[in-house]
Amino acid sequence: MTAITLNFKSLITLTDEVFAQLCRSNPEMRLERTASGELIAMAPAGSESGYYNLHLSAQLWLWNEQTQAGVAFDSSAGFTLPNGAIRSPDAAWIRQERWDQLTPEQKRQFAPVCPDFVLELLSPSDSLTMIQAKLIEYLANGAQLGWLVDPGRQQVIIYRLGQAVELLNQPEMIFGEAVLPGFTLRLNSLWDR
Repeated sequence: MTAITLNFKSLITLTDEVFAQLCRSNPEMRLERTASGELIAMAPAGSESGYYNLHLSAQLWLWNEQTQAGVAFDSSAGFTLPNGAIRSPDAAWIRQERWDQLTPEQKRQFAPVCPDFVLELLSPSDSLTMIQAKLIEYLANGAQLGWLVDPGRQQVIIYRLGQAVELLNQPEMIFGEAVLPGFTLRLNSLWDR
């Protein structure tokens, strides 16, 4: 099942509060709000995508536990971007000093911050064009680095702030560069499945 975009503008404004209420009322759905106020509803990930997502997120979490450089998030975390969109990347990371600037209340909600790093996993039900647009949106709202991992094509597309997009075919590993110093994402087991 692909994502469905619903436009409620003529009926209701999807304020932060209304959106949060929709999310609480529909825990089985993964919901996002676009910058223009449209609701995007996605079904839960398939089992294989869940495996891939855990594999990728666990590596980010482990690196962060070792470095204590920031805060790592899985796909259930939502962030309110500066453009007003509420997005939920498959994995994300925020530098500790940026996270510490948020109030406890902001941290409990959809934190009003764009992650420094985002990772999106292309599932069979995803539209490549939509996921690419999300990565561009993250960079336009403050992300420094973004990775789009496509297990089906065995590719990674790297998005860097102010640079051309880079496509890698079957990379064994990719590196976090200056944004995630010392982080190496190992991909061999994804390609071998």
